[in-house]
Amino acid sequence: MMINTNKVLIEKGRGLRFTESPRWHDGKLWFLDIHDERIKTADLDGDLKTVVVLPFKPNGFGACPDGSLIVGDALQRHVYRWDGTALTELADLSGLTVFCLSDGIVDAHGRLYVGDIGYNFWDPANKPVDTCVIACVEPDGSTRIVAKDLHFPNGMVITPDNKTLIVAECMGSRLSAFDILTDGALANRRVYAQLPADVHPDGICLDSEGAVWLANPDGKPAVMRVREGGEITDRIELDTHAYAVMLGGPEGRHLFISASDSHNPAEIAQSPSATLRVVEVSVPGAGTP
Repeated sequence: MMINTNKVLIEKGRGLRFTESPRWHDGKLWFLDIHDERIKTADLDGDLKTVVVLPFKPNGFGACPDGSLIVGDALQRHVYRWDGTALTELADLSGLTVFCLSDGIVDAHGRLYVGDIGYNFWDPANKPVDTCVIACVEPDGSTRIVAKDLHFPNGMVITPDNKTLIVAECMGSRLSAFDILTDGALANRRVYAQLPADVHPDGICLDSEGAVWLANPDGKPAVMRVREGGEITDRIELDTHAYAVMLGGPEGRHLFISASDSHNPAEIAQSPSATLRVVEVSVPGAGTP
């Protein structure tokens, strides 16, 4: 089904530079504004607030069971905890990852799973690599690699039973799934959904029927809903590019879309075009985030 109706919750020029990692938490949409170096929130009226000003460009973000926030310094590849008052370093992933952290997710035990982009994706001369990893940071700051040989791991979700992690392999044009073992390790890698070659999934979220909504940057449709096995059931066209999605709202049926005309840092610095869109869908969100 093609969905052509979407509401612009926050317009261009209203305080956004480039948003990623939207999460519905505590009755609001929380997200990273990467190029503004902030964690922000928005409500359903479009009221925008800054929660934390960061001293780095963030990626990898989630809320812990105790209410603290975990966020990664994308370029230095360190991970920090915000307890509501202070930002403290939790872990150093620079020895386990290459160039830049990608999207991440915090599970019900407070573990952060975060992807490794693996190459300088801002340089057109560099080709994507298929040797990327997913790193895991435990609540005590200990680190390990839990998955290897991925092709640009990006958005992640965890199923409601906390037994399966699904990751968008952006340059692999697929969603891959792993069993989550009791100690947090990942096993039994498999393809959850193979996508058309021109689909490069970025941020993702999960609904209560087990289908994944995904953002498809620089592609058409901009957003799509995919069932396990690869069936595309719904498509959303936008007049811009989508980079991340999140189901939230009072009934979990508001699909929030992080959008921008460009992801080029120079263009964003000169003329940011980020917006937040929202579409009401029929199936509510589920799982984590």
